[in-house]
Amino acid sequence: MPKLDLTAPSIDLTRTICDIPSVSDDETTLADLIHEAVLALPHLEVYRDGDTIVARTNLGRAQRVAIAGHIDTVPINGNVPTRDIAIDGEPFIWGRGTVDMKAGVAVQLKLAHDLSDPRVDLTWMWYDHEEVDADLNGLTRLARTRPDLFEADFAILGEPSNGTVEGGCNGNLRAIVRTHGVRAHSARAWIGENAIHKAAPVLTRLAEYRPREILVDGLEYREGMNAVRIDGGIAGNVIPDLCEIEVNYRFAPSRSADEAVAHVRSVFDGFEVDVVDIAPGARPGLDAPLAQEFLAAVGGDPRPKYGWTDVARFSAMGVPAVNYGPGDPHLAHHDEERVPLAHIVDVERGLRAWLT
Repeated sequence: MPKLDLTAPSIDLTRTICDIPSVSDDETTLADLIHEAVLALPHLEVYRDGDTIVARTNLGRAQRVAIAGHIDTVPINGNVPTRDIAIDGEPFIWGRGTVDMKAGVAVQLKLAHDLSDPRVDLTWMWYDHEEVDADLNGLTRLARTRPDLFEADFAILGEPSNGTVEGGCNGNLRAIVRTHGVRAHSARAWIGENAIHKAAPVLTRLAEYRPREILVDGLEYREGMNAVRIDGGIAGNVIPDLCEIEVNYRFAPSRSADEAVAHVRSVFDGFEVDVVDIAPGARPGLDAPLAQEFLAAVGGDPRPKYGWTDVARFSAMGVPAVNYGPGDPHLAHHDEERVPLAHIVDVERGLRAWLT
């Protein structure tokens, strides 16, 4: 495996790291290469926890900015290695991870190499297991073992945002709604109770649910509640005694985790509800002085982040955070995932100008 050349342009680095498979649970090869590359930089203090690497300057600046990006991707589906394509004359890099979020990581690695004398102290974080359950996330682990590494006045996540600033993020909740019945032979169905049939009111409530659009600190967040999986049935001749509907609720950062849970339970009042995963959202954080400086430097109008991102982890630790990275978030996880070269160049230019 070749070494990462951090002197290369960030566009070339994007191709290189996207061509190194790093699906969640398989990040070690890429983590090893990143660790080796940043260890060679004398201006950085490097710490590693599993497949999460943290590299920091310690220049005694008055302020510190944390800049983070995850190195894992969702599963590959015939879209590695990358290739260069053009759409309506615009050049793109096509392939898994180009949007979510290795182009952002490439920009960060390039700047970590180049910025030996930034105007603020910098903490770079490259972490594993973002695309899976929250309890596996590398930042979750790091927050537990080394919370001091999160100390900062402002944080930036390199999540895809079309090269514009997206403030905060929605919260994310998963719950299982269960219905119960009585097993019986399907030829004598009247003896049993069909748990799948009992799930009809659950689906009706979801179909009739009207999600809110909520203004939070000047940005309008759109919520959503949807069934994402249904499981039930024993055999072709058996009346099922259990049906499970997995519900995903995306909630505005104005709601706390407890309020989100209470809302889901109220929607499905009368049914068994088991909350299996929850990650609170984050308010925009755009009123922080460094956030205002950053917005002025990179330009454009800030937008809300509808998906959940690790800005929420920083927000929970008292650090205002925004999303800022190359790539269209609508193409994250898409089999036609692709990033415009112009986004990579613009995001690097924006960060470099602000940090120097």
